[in-house]
Amino acid sequence: MTETKTSVAIIGLGNMGTPMAQRWIAAGYAVHGYDVNPEALEKFSSAGGQIHETAAAAASHASFCVLMLPNSAIVEAVIKELRDAGALAPASIVVDMSSSEPTSSQRLALSLAEFGIKFIDAPVSGGVRGAEAGTLTIMAGGDADIVDSVRPLLECLGKVTHVGPVGAGHGVKALNNLLSAAHLWLTSEAVVIAERLGVPAQTMLAVLNSSSGRSGSSEQKWPRFILPGTYDSGFEARLMLKDARIATGLASELGMPTSLGEEVVNLWNEAGHSLPANADHTEIARFIEKRAEKK
Repeated sequence: MTETKTSVAIIGLGNMGTPMAQRWIAAGYAVHGYDVNPEALEKFSSAGGQIHETAAAAASHASFCVLMLPNSAIVEAVIKELRDAGALAPASIVVDMSSSEPTSSQRLALSLAEFGIKFIDAPVSGGVRGAEAGTLTIMAGGDADIVDSVRPLLECLGKVTHVGPVGAGHGVKALNNLLSAAHLWLTSEAVVIAERLGVPAQTMLAVLNSSSGRSGSSEQKWPRFILPGTYDSGFEARLMLKDARIATGLASELGMPTSLGEEVVNLWNEAGHSLPANADHTEIARFIEKRAEKK
């Protein structure tokens, strides 16, 4: 450790990582960062962050090491790199804010504990705009005392809920996104069907949003990203599919049937083969509309 607990490292400066880092910088934290993308590093530096050539160099300057990475495999690889480089000192805290697999988080927590390093999982919901505004929902999994020690840092980003032991945060996030994937798919089908009846999309949404069929998809995603045709929520369809798969996989591990959940995964997987690799998840509405036109 070369700095105080007002110092945080963030590994992964993509759509979510950069605005999160900007919130911490604005709150007075010294923020060290690393990303494989030079453009992301430049943007982070312009916002007042301190860039480093490796993840280990960034982590060695901070007591809190936050990960915002695409998947569990990358999280595991980065943590191994940090540990092998001696970048994580005893009593330091790793906070995985990625959308990872619960069992992977549990294994990481046990392995890091052998070196005196603490670990919690704290994935988020709320998208890029939530990260920018500091209105994210943060689902923290881990020992209560560790979560409390990181709470001031996380509260710069939004509302923190301690949901249970290590892995519970990722489990809750995946289950939330499984529901979100189902809501968006069904809402999109309902709007397309209504339009075929001669009901404008705006009218259908107005009715849904004052009735029991409303959801985050009808209240926010359709009006903000789909109707304007921007499809720019900042969360990719492939990541939604990944999270939905984590949720159904978790259900399978626990011996819980989830027939509808598995069908949601199948539908999103089908769409994924037609959409561009980096398509925003709200483009699922466009896929459904085009599929209806072929019938």
